[in-house]
Amino acid sequence: MDTKLLAGKNALIVGIANEDSIAYGCAHMLKQVGANIALTYLNDKAKPFVDKTVAHLKPDIYERCDVTNDNDIKNLFMTIQSKWNQLDIFIHSIAFAPKEDLQGPIIESSKKGFLLAMDISCHSFMRMANFAKPLMKNGGSMFAMSFYGAEKVVENYNLMGPVKAALEASVRYMAVELGQNKIRVIAISPGPVNTRAASGLSKFDELMIKAREKSPLQTLVDIYDVGAMVTFLASDHAKNVTGDTIYIDGGYHIVG
Repeated sequence: MDTKLLAGKNALIVGIANEDSIAYGCAHMLKQVGANIALTYLNDKAKPFVDKTVAHLKPDIYERCDVTNDNDIKNLFMTIQSKWNQLDIFIHSIAFAPKEDLQGPIIESSKKGFLLAMDISCHSFMRMANFAKPLMKNGGSMFAMSFYGAEKVVENYNLMGPVKAALEASVRYMAVELGQNKIRVIAISPGPVNTRAASGLSKFDELMIKAREKSPLQTLVDIYDVGAMVTFLASDHAKNVTGDTIYIDGGYHIVG
């Protein structure tokens, strides 16, 4: 790996909960190729756990950010502006739905639960992108994390299917709107990854077994595979890639 691939680039990664988080894999890989990194934690309760996870990454910026709190988002980007005055890479790796809404039929999901899932998992990406845009003075790249359940019906994925479909559609529209600013917007769609967020899905272990057995490569991806893909896409090697959903799942999506 070229340890200078993204040397001097400033990257914001949102969504680290622990060392199994996809966001952690992205932060780790970006650090390996020379990027400066800004990381966030959800709240004071989560901070001690995230502290232990990110300490060795030595982030330049480490701030609280609950995306349901507009002041948290504003303060985060004010800190980035003050510290760096420029942002090159923004990675949004956050998804949430209340358990009672996630684990039942979507037609039984509550209005409150649906709106909360959409706000955190989709609209927060747009809100943060709006703050990131003026800091991407020389262009940049933005990434959101999706899943195959956005395209096809995946058993037990339930409410998150429509939410992730909205996220992928948002990526396409954002790519068009931000293209004139030389900002690329990309959705990453990993195969099943055993993260804390995934543990909220019913029978997730069965989904992982199915993905391994049915994928052409008969493999499962891990958080570092996702981080490596993001690292490549954030570089000039992928300067003409935008608006797409990039799968990294051993080919599972072509046969699933």
